Amino acid sequence: MSTAYYSQPAAANYHTAPSSHSHSQRQRGYRICDQCGTAETPVVRFRLCGGCMTTQYCSQDCQKVHWPSHKQICQHTASQVNAAKLSAASSGYADENLAKYLRKFTSTHTALLGWAGFQALQLKRVPANVRQSALLVELSYQGGDSHRRFSIASTHVVPRTYIRDPLVIDEIRHREDRCRHNGGIGTLVVIIQCGSVSQVMPVEVDPPSKITWDTREDWATVLSHFVDSGRTDFKPISTTSRGVYYG
Repeated sequence: MSTAYYSQPAAANYHTAPSSHSHSQRQRGYRICDQCGTAETPVVRFRLCGGCMTTQYCSQDCQKVHWPSHKQICQHTASQVNAAKLSAASSGYADENLAKYLRKFTSTHTALLGWAGFQALQLKRVPANVRQSALLVELSYQGGDSHRRFSIASTHVVPRTYIRDPLVIDEIRHREDRCRHNGGIGTLVVIIQCGSVSQVMPVEVDPPSKITWDTREDWATVLSHFVDSGRTDFKPISTTSRGVYYG
């Protein structure tokens, strides 16, 4: 990994002491309603689908409208969670709730994981990488409180063919079509894995003209710093012609 010197850290609050955060303070990143495309704001807080814990909606109405097209992938994801619980219970594994915890981890660290994937695939330099590569984040299960259940074991850039589940692949393609229709470059795929349990996080990426995040080669170190510290307040730095801003 490069040891390039940076004049400022990758996050505005990188050097502040870890602290606990209430749900209302948690940094969730910029999310898009899977039905209407509305962007999340501090006023409009999104809700996750209770079945798959993956799709997100700006309102209950949007969730109801989206259900007919979401039903198949939702039930498929929920069945995988239940299968993981049964497997853990039958094998005497330490925690049968691992799949549920992994989905909560992904939701909590949406901004951080999306930023790490963006940096790992070098999308600011080579936007086309979004179509052929994905970031694989392997976790170690630690137990403990909700923000310290996992630590980063390793990270790898892998081919998109690493994902073999047809329904998951179709869901990613659906998001890519929507993203490109709206002028984006495609869907960044981040795979979060702990043992035999995994979660796929698709992130729709804005066009290059709207991408302001600074390019960083120390992304893996930053990812480990926030996850291993139990921090949920990641705020990336962006340098623009109008100055530097955070978030």
